Amino acid sequence: MKRVSPFQALLRRAGLPAAVLIAIAFFAYNAVLGPNGIVAAKEVKRDLEQKNQEYAALQKKRAEIKNRVDLLDPKRGADPDMVEELARKQLNVVRPDEVIVPLNK
Repeated sequence: MKRVSPFQALLRRAGLPAAVLIAIAFFAYNAVLGPNGIVAAKEVKRDLEQKNQEYAALQKKRAEIKNRVDLLDPKRGADPDMVEELARKQLNVVRPDEVIVPLNK
C-alpha cells in the first residue's frame, strides 16, 4: 500500500469542494459584474430609454419632412404657400410691395 502524505489527503478531500466554490464564484461574479450582468443591464436600460427618446424625436422630424414633401407633390397639385415659401428662400426674392428690414447678426 502506498503511503499518502497529509497534504495529498487534504487535497483529495478539499479538491472537489474548492473547484465547485471557484466555479460558483466565477458565475456569481459574471452574473453581477460581467458584460451581461445586473450592473450592465441597468446601463443597457438607460441607453435604451435614451435611444427611444432619440427615435421619437427623429420620427417627429420625419413626419414634418414628409408633410412638407406631400405639400409639394405635383400629382396632387403643389400647395401654393409652400411653393412661394421655397421660392423666396431659394431665390432670395421679395414682392415689390414688401419692406425689408435688415438685421445685423
